[in-house]
This record gives sequence, structure tokens and C-alpha cells, in this order.
Amino acid sequence: MTGVVARRRGTLGFAIFTLVMIVTCLGLGIWQLQRRVQKHALIAALNERLAAAPEALPAPAQWSALTPARDEFRRVSFTATYARLPDAMVYSSGSSVRTDVSGPGTWAFLPAQTADGAIITVNAGFVQNTMQDRAQQDRAVGRLVTGQPVNLTGYLRFPEAAGTLTASENIGKRLWFTRDHLAMARVLGWGEGGKSVAPFYIDLESPRPESGIPKPGPLTVHLKDDHMQYAITWFSLAGAVVIAFGVWWRAQRRGAHS
Repeated sequence: MTGVVARRRGTLGFAIFTLVMIVTCLGLGIWQLQRRVQKHALIAALNERLAAAPEALPAPAQWSALTPARDEFRRVSFTATYARLPDAMVYSSGSSVRTDVSGPGTWAFLPAQTADGAIITVNAGFVQNTMQDRAQQDRAVGRLVTGQPVNLTGYLRFPEAAGTLTASENIGKRLWFTRDHLAMARVLGWGEGGKSVAPFYIDLESPRPESGIPKPGPLTVHLKDDHMQYAITWFSLAGAVVIAFGVWWRAQRRGAHS
């Protein structure tokens, strides 16, 4: 009798464990399907923003209300003058939003001043194969700083946070490894004299300099969408657990009757 009770307890315990596994796998599969719906909605929203006609640059009074979720990739146009202040380089091995950019190089980040005195950081484009060469970056950027107002069109972007493995900036070369324009502004003095530095920066779309360097350009969305594959994997695991339990259960019943 004791053996029968122990066997029943073992069967019940394994059945509960199996049920937990099935519920977990099904829950993760459903979660991946929900993530897929959210990802598709995000892609549609970003594509809509990228394709929209340029809006006016948000005024400083609106800056505190801007958020990445609602305003990232908004297309804007404005007039500003590239300031005679130190620029910064951001190292890159390529781009996930620029199909025309590949290989190592740097993004040229420059401070530009609007008529009302605000500082707007502009990612003026890609300088290929700089290999962190400050002299090459200086030659490319020097052609842009003319002291004359320029009509600029681009996209609102927000600063990145450095990861645990991200290299530290090289102040001597004015070289960063994340697009943190606020850190650049603090180190390079872009906001000195009471100037307001915008909490966003601009990925420049146009104009393109005659030399083509730095290289601005339009952005496109290429977000990874593997959620359906993950959902199928989780649902398949749930099915495999059900089959395995069924095989085990039948073997237990045969053993009990023999």
C-alpha cells in the first residue's frame, strides 16, 4: 500500500511540474505574439514619422515635454549657424538606420546655434574610414563652419546610454563611443555663456556638402522581428512536453497493471 501511495504522489508531482512547464511555454509564446504586434505598431509609427513632411523645430519651451517614445525620428527643418566651437566624433562600425553607411568611421557631431541663441547638436553625417583620425575629421568639419545660417532638415534623436562594455571617451581626440551629445556639450563647453542645449540632437538629412563629407542622408527603419519564430518555438516546446508526459503516463499505467 505504501508503494502505491508513493507512486501516486510521484505521478501527481510530475503532473504538476508538467503543467507548470506547459503553462510557462504557452505564456512565453503568447507574450512573443503580443511583442510582435507591438513591434509592428512601432515600425508603422516610425515609418510614418520618417515619411512625414518636415515640421518646425520644437521651441525651447516644448523641450521638457519631448520623449523618445513619442518624438524619436520626427522629421524637422530649421535654420541655424554652425558654431565655432569644438566638434566631436562618435565612432561607428556601421548603421542600423542608414542603408548607405557601412564600415568603420565616425559621425561628426557639431553644435549649431539658432537665431534665439539655443544650441542644437547636429550629427552632420558619416566620415568613412577615419579610424579615429582627428585631422581628417577637422578637415571635413571645417568646410561646414562658415559663420552663415544654413537651412537644415533632419530627424529628432535622443542621447544613448553607455553600456557596461562601452569604451570611455577620448577627450584629447574629442572621440566618443556613444551618441551622448549632452556629455559632449558638458565636456566641450557648448552651453557656456548661458546657452540652452537641446535635450535631443538632429540626424541630418540635408543639405549635403559638395564634397559629400560628412555624409548626411535619409533614415530607414530596420528593426529585428523574430517574434513569430520565438512564439512557434515556445508553442512547439509546450507540445513536446505534452507528448513526453503522455508517453511517460502510458508507461506508468502499463507498469502498474503488469
